[in-house]
Amino acid sequence: MHRNVRYNCRVIFLNRRILLIRPKMALANEGNYRELRWFTPWSRSRQTEEYFLPRMLQDLTKQETVPFGDAVLATRDTCIGSEICEELWTPHSPHVDMGLDGVEIFTNASGSHHVLRKAHARVDLVTMATTKNGGIYLLANQKGCDGDRLYYDGCAMIAMNGHIFAQGSQFSLDDVEVLTATLDLEDVRSYRAEISSRNLAASRVSPYPRVKVDFALSCHKDLLEPLSEPLEWKYHRPAEEISLGPACWLWDFLRRSQQAGFFLPLSGGVDSAATACLVYSLCRQVCEAVKNGNQEVLADVRTIVNQISYTPQDPRELCGRILTTCYMASENSSRETCNRATELAQQIGSHHIGLNIDPAVKAVVGIFSLVTGTSPLFAVQGGSSRENLALQNVQARIRMVVAYLFAQLSLWSRGARGGLLVLGSANVDESLLGYLTKYDCSSADINPIGGISKSDLRAFVQFCIERFQLPALQSILAAPATAELEPLTNGQVSQTDEEDMGMTYAELSVYGRLRKVAKTGPYSMFCRLLTMWGHICTPRQVAEKVKRFFSKYSANRHKMTTLTPAYHAESYSPDDNRFDLRPFLYHTGWPWQFRCIENQVLQLERREAQDLDGVD
Repeated sequence: MHRNVRYNCRVIFLNRRILLIRPKMALANEGNYRELRWFTPWSRSRQTEEYFLPRMLQDLTKQETVPFGDAVLATRDTCIGSEICEELWTPHSPHVDMGLDGVEIFTNASGSHHVLRKAHARVDLVTMATTKNGGIYLLANQKGCDGDRLYYDGCAMIAMNGHIFAQGSQFSLDDVEVLTATLDLEDVRSYRAEISSRNLAASRVSPYPRVKVDFALSCHKDLLEPLSEPLEWKYHRPAEEISLGPACWLWDFLRRSQQAGFFLPLSGGVDSAATACLVYSLCRQVCEAVKNGNQEVLADVRTIVNQISYTPQDPRELCGRILTTCYMASENSSRETCNRATELAQQIGSHHIGLNIDPAVKAVVGIFSLVTGTSPLFAVQGGSSRENLALQNVQARIRMVVAYLFAQLSLWSRGARGGLLVLGSANVDESLLGYLTKYDCSSADINPIGGISKSDLRAFVQFCIERFQLPALQSILAAPATAELEPLTNGQVSQTDEEDMGMTYAELSVYGRLRKVAKTGPYSMFCRLLTMWGHICTPRQVAEKVKRFFSKYSANRHKMTTLTPAYHAESYSPDDNRFDLRPFLYHTGWPWQFRCIENQVLQLERREAQDLDGVD
């Protein structure tokens, strides 16, 4: 708080004295961030003021005032500048003018969250900053869950003159990681001296205020110090990112919520299987961290299992302690899905429960029949679409009630302490379309796959088959996706997700990116898809697909208001709480937009007919 204005600041100190308070100049205010709600950006470029320290700090530092503002530090041997997080991502980052003014080392204290395939952008920004202008860039990034939907994924790095010299881990259970490299400042100076255009720009740049610091980063004895060598950045594959990021996020939620584990409704499908594999991946990481001597992880896991002498060594054994899976059968469930769920539970070691929800479903429907004197029927039994949907929803919602009951009392029934966090397993594509029942098993405490597409989840499950040696996943991957809420036909599943939705999961991912990332509405999306899908669809078919998506998306948008908090991993997440703030009451007919689409289709069809006549 400076002159009654709240700033987001970085405080730089040395040997118990504050050198500079550097307020943030560019605030993140889109997507997941609302910094302008809490802070004001510092807009006085290259200016500082006196900041009067609170008395409690004056007693510690023996300083009355310190510099506050946009300045750099001048040591005996170099000049150090500071960026804060978002400033690296802006079109004209502070490091540009700082570098032109002679700053040789840039430091960045960042809070950059994980998104699949984002590491490339982060590394490119840092290397490009030092390629064009020379210099050394130190990027430190937060690690861990923010108590919400984001996971900060580390990726600390040290770069010089366009090359990486040190790479930190992207996903880890270590709370703190220190990264070092030994570099020669003369390499920066000689690199810059060769760039004529940079030096011309430097001769015209406005100078930064310099805070003199009686300190040196180098000394004469450094002559014999071996220098660090540049290295090639090692990226994780997206499937590997999924195996690590959401698992670390789950670990933070588990240890900080002080619960005793997780409860997962395991259906035998890809989504719930992927969620189970994430908990198994978490158990592998915990065992590895303990093996490597991480005492904090060991203390946390002992607290979770309530056993002071426990030391996890086998991921399957740990999984049996912290993960309870449950197959909730109904008369519409197939023997195949039950077997797949049971087999996977055995291979990962979870405590598995099998039960049947039919008595509860019949009791609820019986209450309705008793009160109204009518009995709803499935469509295959002659019922209407309303009856059919209502009977499916009852089953789904009963599963949610049963899940929470067992999450609260299953450990009690086994004589163990604590409760379990209920895990949801609806993927980002289903949430986008609203292909889920409000307050069903998608309603949970947290959802580690809620920001991940179906195609990425399938790739992750394939990764788990190979990396974790879980052959049960092969049959799960090969089976068609189904909710199993309608009656079986000759004992076989007659209902599939893609048939229910009227579109494929691959198409849904395309719609999602165009809607959120490209900011397209119905007509704009139609225009884009004409060229993307023109080789496989007629304009009329593209129009029908777009209309079907927007009609269903808008009719179901209200479900996003109660969506389970999910790990944010995808740029087109429909999360209504923080990332994708939109109305949840739309005109589902989109009259103006759909009319524009229809007019355009008619024009294209007339043009095609004229072209054919011309050929004749």
